[in-house]
Amino acid sequence: MKEWIKKFIAQLRTLWGKWSLVQRIILIGIALAAIAGIVVLVGVSSAPTMVPVIDVPIRNEETLDRIVTRINDEGVKTTVSPTGILLVPDEKTARRIRSILIREDLIPSGTDPWSIFDRERWTITDFERNVNLRRAITQMITDHVKALDDVDNADVTIVVPERELFQTDQNPVTASVIIMPKPGSDIVENRKKIEGIQKILKFAVEGLKDENIVITDQNGLVLNDFEGMANIDRQSLIERQQKYIHQLEAHYRAIILKSLQDTYTADRVRDLNIKIDMDMSQKAVSTDEFFPITMRPDNPNTPYDDSEFVRSITRSQSTSTTEWEGTGFNPEGPPGIEGQTTPAFRDMSNLYGRVKQQTLTNNEEINKRTIQEDRSPTIDRVTVSVNIDGQWKWKYDEKKEPVILSDGSIEREYIPVAPEDLRSTQVLIQNAIGYSQTRGDAVTVENIRFDRTRQFAEEDAAYFRAKQMQTTILVLMGGLALILIGFVAFRLISRELERRRRLREEELSRQHQMMRESALRQAEEEGVEVSMSVEERKRMEIQENAINMAKEHPEDAAQLIRTWLLEE
Repeated sequence: MKEWIKKFIAQLRTLWGKWSLVQRIILIGIALAAIAGIVVLVGVSSAPTMVPVIDVPIRNEETLDRIVTRINDEGVKTTVSPTGILLVPDEKTARRIRSILIREDLIPSGTDPWSIFDRERWTITDFERNVNLRRAITQMITDHVKALDDVDNADVTIVVPERELFQTDQNPVTASVIIMPKPGSDIVENRKKIEGIQKILKFAVEGLKDENIVITDQNGLVLNDFEGMANIDRQSLIERQQKYIHQLEAHYRAIILKSLQDTYTADRVRDLNIKIDMDMSQKAVSTDEFFPITMRPDNPNTPYDDSEFVRSITRSQSTSTTEWEGTGFNPEGPPGIEGQTTPAFRDMSNLYGRVKQQTLTNNEEINKRTIQEDRSPTIDRVTVSVNIDGQWKWKYDEKKEPVILSDGSIEREYIPVAPEDLRSTQVLIQNAIGYSQTRGDAVTVENIRFDRTRQFAEEDAAYFRAKQMQTTILVLMGGLALILIGFVAFRLISRELERRRRLREEELSRQHQMMRESALRQAEEEGVEVSMSVEERKRMEIQENAINMAKEHPEDAAQLIRTWLLEE
């Protein structure tokens, strides 16, 4: 084997050496092309088989883009074939994506479950045809159920057994449906909607019966167990009837209570109880009514009733008269043969008698009315009871102040409701409920005191707090008044002392000035020269001007002096 390989390699080398450059290039190209073809073949054969999500092509580009985007959100790699069919890696992924598209209503509206029969194959068998038929029917029923407004999603399974030779050996057709109701839907409690789904199944599948259909919700609760729901329906009917009675009682109670509270105030009318007994059964009543015949109607132009009535009128009349006198004769027939006369008449034979008989028959017509009516639930009895409280008023003394008892509470006086007001209220309630004595209605209006201990305690506490607050405010106002008076008195005394101090200083200044002037005059009289500085002369001029101004304008002078004193 090794020698053959060595010999083959030697031959290749000999050929390689004999070939030209062009031949070598062609050989290398053929080898590379063969290697590339092998690689492509291996890659294609090793690639996974793609499974269609929907068997029919999607022609609408907008629908196709929306479906591809939703599949990409799930992180699934998808491919669109040239014919428009969506492809995913495996069957499990295809089922998952298909359920998502169905749940979110992304399946194209033109998708037909019967399209699986459009495939033309030579090798299809009867079994495959039956399976395809079952799949198509199941898909069509699923689409019908999911098209309902109350169903979010549905899963339908139909089992059609093989046909047997004998009917006794034939298994029945069965169907099971699992529905997922939409949020807020009442399909689980609504019996008629469940019956509608059951009829859809019966008319779609041949031979399917009610007892072979099971409809459940997503929790496994059987919804079409109508026989077991009889007690539930009865209980539901009773609950609806009781709810209707409670609504009627609440309606009457609201009307009566509002009327009484508007009259007596809401604090005095708190308790109003009403009980209505109703006959909830429905009855079909047939009544024959006979009434007189009107011969002449009433003339509206006359002030009195001039109509004429008769009980009946004669429609037909029959009269017969029989008279008989003398001996009765009864023929016996031919001689030797006994006659056919009855023994009673035979005994009367050859007797003398007299008979006179008259018969009068009148056929009278009367008015008749036949009434067919269905009586709805009616009220059997109504009972109402209401309590109205009286009025409480404070007692006041001669100073118009509330009377305080020994325990610190305010004394009050109770004024009950007048009996005539209670009777008027009773009549008001009777008219509001349509009172009927024949059916046993009862209305009770009483005047009973309410327990107002807590209310009185709160009112007393509020009164004493207000009284204490009033006293506190008066004391504060008096204190503020005293402080204000003291402040005013202090200011007046301070000003008076300041005025007296200024007068004393002015008096001293005036005395000093007089002493200075006296000294100057004395020095002039004695001939002594007195030398005055510029400041003194200026001061003297200012003093003279001030004295002159004070004489002419004393108020301005006082203000100027006051300003000087404040500056010093």
